[in-house]
Amino acid sequence: MGFEVEYVWHEHRLPSGVDLVVLPGGFSYGDRLRAGAIAAHSPVIRDIRELGASRTPIIGICNGFQILVEAGLLPGALLLNDSLSFMCKWTHISVENNATPFTRLFERGEQIHIPVANGQGRYYADEATMRELTDGNQIVFRYADDINGSTMQIAGVCNSERNIVGMMPHPERASEPEVGPADSDASPIFRSLLQESGAARQ
Repeated sequence: MGFEVEYVWHEHRLPSGVDLVVLPGGFSYGDRLRAGAIAAHSPVIRDIRELGASRTPIIGICNGFQILVEAGLLPGALLLNDSLSFMCKWTHISVENNATPFTRLFERGEQIHIPVANGQGRYYADEATMRELTDGNQIVFRYADDINGSTMQIAGVCNSERNIVGMMPHPERASEPEVGPADSDASPIFRSLLQESGAARQ
């Protein structure tokens, strides 16, 4: 898509001049303790905190979302799915907030056909936090159906400044026709950044 990408090991510092950060999915530290809990204390998180405070766009996908929550950069918690088992399936989510750097190319309410693959993907927040999320328009994505018991079917949230987004579904697995079904296209999540952040260097 025109991004210049650099992969950074969790024990290293981020390079200077970073325009955005993607924390990918996976199983950091084997998801021992709690998913993302150990990785949230990795040295690179210090740099991510600083970039977040400077309004740099940051997105955490699946395990990346869990890390952002465990690091306190996003509210709530990710718990075991209500089935108590790993879930790997295609589902639909709706765009609830199209005023983030990652969702500007979507219409509000637009549906995305997208895969999920997680064991601890059930989003939870207490009543006070849910009021804050609702009042602050911080719910970014919702599942079309209740697939794992997430509070209010939440699939993704953002911080109050809207530059940090976490989502459990995998947009990178639904952004190229070689990977996903014909009716799946989550690429606007990444293409929005090309317009928003100047992250692409053609």
